[in-house]
Amino acid sequence: MKRRLLITVTATVFWASLAHADDMPFPLTPPAVDAASWVLMDATTGQVLTAGNPDERRNPASLTKLMTGYVVDRAIDQKKITRDDIVTVGKDAWAAGNPVFKGSSLMFLKPGDKVSVRDLSRGVIIDSGNDACVALADYVAGSEESFVKMMNHYVDKLGLQNTHFETVHGLDAPGQFSSALDMAKLSRAIIDGEPDFYAMYSEKTLSFNGITQNNRNGLLWDNNLHVDGLKTGHTETAGFNIIASNVVGKHRLIAVVMGGKSPKGREEQARKLLVWGQNTFDTVQLFHAGKKIGSENVWYGNPHQVDVGTANDVYLSLPRSEIKNVKAKYVLNRNELDAPLKANEVVGEIQVMDKDKQLASYPLVTLKAVDEAGIITRIKDYLKQKL
Repeated sequence: MKRRLLITVTATVFWASLAHADDMPFPLTPPAVDAASWVLMDATTGQVLTAGNPDERRNPASLTKLMTGYVVDRAIDQKKITRDDIVTVGKDAWAAGNPVFKGSSLMFLKPGDKVSVRDLSRGVIIDSGNDACVALADYVAGSEESFVKMMNHYVDKLGLQNTHFETVHGLDAPGQFSSALDMAKLSRAIIDGEPDFYAMYSEKTLSFNGITQNNRNGLLWDNNLHVDGLKTGHTETAGFNIIASNVVGKHRLIAVVMGGKSPKGREEQARKLLVWGQNTFDTVQLFHAGKKIGSENVWYGNPHQVDVGTANDVYLSLPRSEIKNVKAKYVLNRNELDAPLKANEVVGEIQVMDKDKQLASYPLVTLKAVDEAGIITRIKDYLKQKL
């Protein structure tokens, strides 16, 4: 097996949203978090930087509305609806006619109100309006029941293994649960969606029908933290939940806290996670898609060499103190390369190492196709190999 030393990772840092890597093995000390479960995720790579009970199934409460918004955004992407569509609010979205909404978060819709998809989405995100969730569900899917099926379809599609929804709004319901890790994955998908849809999560207030309400995510008002989303949630059984994402430069993190002790308490736990993550880690671009990182001989080929690299941009979240120690090498998955070879054919593995620890691995691919050479070249190569 052939090994090639490729790079030493420098302190130059880049960002994007293509690679997935394993959790950090470094002996770093994260902050203590006073909550039932939590996750801090690098939004670019999907790496979990620290966590406590990340897979524990808990009541998501109004964090459920993240999936409601995600389903609406997918319907817009698929051109089934537009943000400017006008929705006529039905009686089932009227709080006065729905006892389950008593005392809960509302946009204060009335039957017959005509409201755009955009404003209803803002009502879901900013006001945490349970009535707005029902109005959107009816418009997108025809009923709450059908919309919940769509929500669980995306649960499967996103690979959320500890999540199941029974409602469109997150009020307590038997059989409804999610986890801190799943909520971080869902938040990452939302951030990677339409920028103008995600921008709603940073809005601090919404006025509708003469009523102005503040976003319950108090971290949006902390100018030093640079938080621009996502959502809070609370019921008696759930405790106090929050998902906060911040971006410093281009370094974006997602903090999920479930089962916090109070509204301020959940914010403080999320703040600790975000500050620690921003101070400790950077997201480093290791390889560029299609850029040569080595060349290999190809027997019986025309030409006799092929450049190798990665099919995608590759990023890794690393502690700043470790960046200088990180190196990479590649290993071919065969003793020799023989033509023909396809473009983007996997011919080995890139291994990213911190001293003797392997941090991550990525497929090594050919950057161009190599055709089989003519009969004379093939005979010469055969003789060379036999000598």
